[in-house]
Amino acid sequence: MSDHQNKLHGQSAESGIDFHIVLHHPEIPQNTGNIGRICVCTNCDLHLIEPLGFLLDDKHIKRSGMDYWQHVPYTRHASWEKFLETKNDAPIYFFSTKGGKTYWDCPMEEGAYLVFGSESCGLPEELHEKYKENFYTIPMPGKFNRSLNLANSVAVAIYEGLRKKHL
Repeated sequence: MSDHQNKLHGQSAESGIDFHIVLHHPEIPQNTGNIGRICVCTNCDLHLIEPLGFLLDDKHIKRSGMDYWQHVPYTRHASWEKFLETKNDAPIYFFSTKGGKTYWDCPMEEGAYLVFGSESCGLPEELHEKYKENFYTIPMPGKFNRSLNLANSVAVAIYEGLRKKHL
């Protein structure tokens, strides 16, 4: 399958984008819809790495994305390798419950790629091994801290990056 792009008004992914949000094998359409909405509101591009656990015309993704979904600048990639072929030389950072550093220590330079795993199993071990220095976590000091919702985690990371940008 070839990459699919939904770029608006002829804009490329490099025209003033704050961050690239990468979802590795997302499974829940409502999360992806919410993340798409967050991307529109925060000037971020969305990258979806297949396989996806839903169809992009799913009513749930459209309901969660509301009237924002038609404006989401996204690229669909057939695999992690295909994504890497299109990625520019901007830094790449991974967010996981297994990250060794906290998200507020992540540099998050403008244009960086922020990568998040699937809802049920996170990111694959080979990415943890290859990019171990670029893994960050969001602290969850509560008693039942399995993990935050994916859309919430993406929002936390984006807004920390925007906070750093405007310091």
